[in-house]
Amino acid sequence: MFFIRQVGATHLIVVLLFGMVVSTVPECSASTDYQDLLNLSNANEDVRINAQDLAFLLVTHNFDATPRGDHVEVRINGSIYMVTPNAGKAGLADIVLA
Repeated sequence: MFFIRQVGATHLIVVLLFGMVVSTVPECSASTDYQDLLNLSNANEDVRINAQDLAFLLVTHNFDATPRGDHVEVRINGSIYMVTPNAGKAGLADIVLA
């Protein structure tokens, strides 16, 4: 009887430890923030990119991006950013809070 209780307690401890480990692992989600957008823009350069291409790039990096003429609207946590390809300047685009 004691062995059965000990095995049950061991299983309970293992399950609790597993739950704690799983809850601390970061989730892989589509959640992005302004810093991610800034990092992506600063890490890349393309003098020939247009708004359509920029929107495609942003969407492939999990941003909510929509091309609007010569710029892209990016929605992050309820805010809208205007992201405009900056051609020959450093980085990929200029980012302005709309």
